[in-house]
Amino acid sequence: MRRALTIVLSVILIGFIILWTYNLFIDNIIELEKAEEEPYRGIIKIWDIPRPDMNIDSTYSWMADKIRAFEKKHSGVYIEYVQADMESLYNAIVKGNVDADEMPDIIPVDANFFDFSLLEPLDEYIREDEMEEFKHQVMKSVTYKDQIVAIPVAMTTNVMLINLDRFGERGVSPPQAGTWTYEEFVEIMGQLKYDLDGDGIIDEYGFISSMETNKYDIWSIILSDGCEFINPKRKEYNFYGEKAIKGLERVINLKEKYKVVPDYFGIIDGKDAWHMFYKDRKVAVTIAGAWAVNYLDRQYKSGEGFNFEVVNFPTGDKNLPVILSDDIIAYGVLKTEDSKKVKMCVDFLKYLTTERNQRSLEELSLFTVKRNINDMYMENSKMKKVEENLYFTMYVPFIDNKREIDTIVNEEIRKAIMGEKSSSDAIEDAKMQIDRLTNKNKK
Repeated sequence: MRRALTIVLSVILIGFIILWTYNLFIDNIIELEKAEEEPYRGIIKIWDIPRPDMNIDSTYSWMADKIRAFEKKHSGVYIEYVQADMESLYNAIVKGNVDADEMPDIIPVDANFFDFSLLEPLDEYIREDEMEEFKHQVMKSVTYKDQIVAIPVAMTTNVMLINLDRFGERGVSPPQAGTWTYEEFVEIMGQLKYDLDGDGIIDEYGFISSMETNKYDIWSIILSDGCEFINPKRKEYNFYGEKAIKGLERVINLKEKYKVVPDYFGIIDGKDAWHMFYKDRKVAVTIAGAWAVNYLDRQYKSGEGFNFEVVNFPTGDKNLPVILSDDIIAYGVLKTEDSKKVKMCVDFLKYLTTERNQRSLEELSLFTVKRNINDMYMENSKMKKVEENLYFTMYVPFIDNKREIDTIVNEEIRKAIMGEKSSSDAIEDAKMQIDRLTNKNKK
């Protein structure tokens, strides 16, 4: 009897163990299998554009390597990479001049994008820990109406460059440690003016920079007293008030009071300003994109260029260098009902931000968008200085009417520089026009 009871208890115990094991392991495996979905398999189309402001005709070779590696890791995924211009992109997306099956999935997005409502919100595809890996100023700049609409892949900024040979020829010392105030800047620029042939006409000037729509070279001086172009929290135009007037006066005075720039300052474009500095060597200081650093360095080492240095922008009342830029390379995903395809597109864009791929941005003279990568350009002291300037760079956020705002404010600033308006009138008129524009579009 005791033996029979023991057998019964053993059977019950074994049955309990089997049931417990099933519930603990087998059932969990079944649930996991149910939760897992097949990833997207198919074609993803990327359209990309040249970026002349960054001196990048194409990211094709850089991107092509990343595409091949991603395809190997994701069986059944094929990425088509198409080089297009902005007009073709606009005609395809907005005007529908391309068949549906030829439409891109991933497109370049910047502050001048024509319609952010066309883009998929990407917040649900980016984990919180992934978000923290990105530089905060970059993620703020790719956010539209509190939603992330693009993945940043690379960034750059503007730099102030000085021709050290020209400084030496005129017996002028460059700014100590590359740092100067606005007052020190204009004093040194005055020492670099020179009449080559003694006819009473200045042939060489201290400084030149362009004033063009959607370019922010000279804004480093305009914003040096603490005013803003766009308020980063409200995402609204904010260039008005006493600080704005004072900043604009600093730029006007380069021409009217200190006469350290030529008469055509205010209408010269970026290409001609660059030629004056690099090719003609008629000015000793200019502002350019970071791409210019490696370009000038290669020319100098080949014996065709000149000795140069990267210096900080002159400081005003803010007591810190200020740089305004929209030079972030980012990509968005066009809206689609295929959520698996969106996820695969985002996975590819996130793949471009892995540490290995971010470090390879040195090939393009660009900088990482990640916070934990701090040792790029270790053997290039000039580019290292540019990297440090990223800290002082404010990036224009994604806002409505940005193209129109740029056009209005740039034209009013140009009128002030050319003496057609006072600085206060130019700033007030710009604000009135922009207020009418934004109020009209809110209706």
